[in-house]
Amino acid sequence: MIHLEEFLWCFSIISFSFQLLHQSIKAFYKTLTCNSYSSSSPPTLPWMHFCSPLPVLKDWNHALKKNYDGSPSDSSVYLVSKRLVFASVEEDLKVTKLDNMTSENLSKSREVKVSATRGWKRPARIIIPESPVCDFGDVVEVLDEKDFEVEGRDFFLASRRGRRRVMEDGYSVVTDIFGDPKQALFGVFDGHGGRAAVDYAVENLGKNIVVAIGEVGKAEEELEQAIRKSYLITDKAFLKTGQCSGACAATVLLKDGELYAANAGDCRVVLSRKGVVDALTSDHHVSREDERFRIQNLGGYVNCRNGVWRAQDSLAVSRAIGDQNLKEWIISEPEIKKLRLTSDCEYLIMASDGLWNKVNNQEAVDIVSRHKITIESCKKLVDLSTSRGNKDDAMVMVVNLQNFMRENKDVKEISHPVQKV
Repeated sequence: MIHLEEFLWCFSIISFSFQLLHQSIKAFYKTLTCNSYSSSSPPTLPWMHFCSPLPVLKDWNHALKKNYDGSPSDSSVYLVSKRLVFASVEEDLKVTKLDNMTSENLSKSREVKVSATRGWKRPARIIIPESPVCDFGDVVEVLDEKDFEVEGRDFFLASRRGRRRVMEDGYSVVTDIFGDPKQALFGVFDGHGGRAAVDYAVENLGKNIVVAIGEVGKAEEELEQAIRKSYLITDKAFLKTGQCSGACAATVLLKDGELYAANAGDCRVVLSRKGVVDALTSDHHVSREDERFRIQNLGGYVNCRNGVWRAQDSLAVSRAIGDQNLKEWIISEPEIKKLRLTSDCEYLIMASDGLWNKVNNQEAVDIVSRHKITIESCKKLVDLSTSRGNKDDAMVMVVNLQNFMRENKDVKEISHPVQKV
């Protein structure tokens, strides 16, 4: 049985020992940090820091880069991963191992400024947006109807909204240009990042083209230049609105028995010549070698993610109207193809990539030829795309070309030069 006196004596010895150990640690700490702190007494640290074993810091370069401000003194205290590490720079630190420090930098200061409350911070992450969308505030229209159809003069159109809450495809038709029923303009647009760019292009691109061709002569070079200029003007004006969305566009101008097909992006135009397809546009994808090289030569970043080539790890198309954040690389200049309408030119199929991603050119022509130039053929194409798993918006326009031919006498006049070639 332990007597009370013996118990008190043992307790006193143990208490004295702990007190002595505590004072010794404080004195040792004060000795180490006397050169690092200007105050006479070191900051009070929780007892738990002395109870747990201290980690050994091996990578001095990394610690100095994250917590260093000045030059090392004889001893320093580093806060790494929220644990205190005591280190003697004089004994353990090899100055020659520092990557970006020279003897001149080390001699500028004799004191290490260490903040005991500042942790080891990871450098800020560089975030590349997946979509060049700044704000969806411009999206104000929610379409209640998933499908809609249009039957117009010389054209038919069917469209289906995909998985998005809003329909981002659009179209534009201008007929009787300058009072001539044989002159018309048709356009199909595919937006991304909201409807702002699509709405602007639908409203303004056709008007700009009509105004531009009215200011030039009938020469082929002048008309093509007018169309190209209209795309650029529309893009520049939209960028001034501050919106960040974009829109691919494909337009067809029918004038004086000639056809001018232009596109910027992946909206496509194909022509049926007695049931045989003739592609009038080429999609502007980053996967195109010439487009990829153009972006890279401008200093852009191109990579392939999940089998899809993208500019700046974001956009799969290389040309479009809008896309302010990527405008340095995503240009709006269209490619233009001109041809003369002849009797074998039956109709045009103009559509967004919601169709072309699932249906090839000849399949589309075969379906329209089977169902004639009607609204039914447009609906069949949309249905086929959906049945094959398309989740994107899909818009299909079929244009009857028979009413835009030259008079027979005009065709005979131009037949001989064509035979020379």
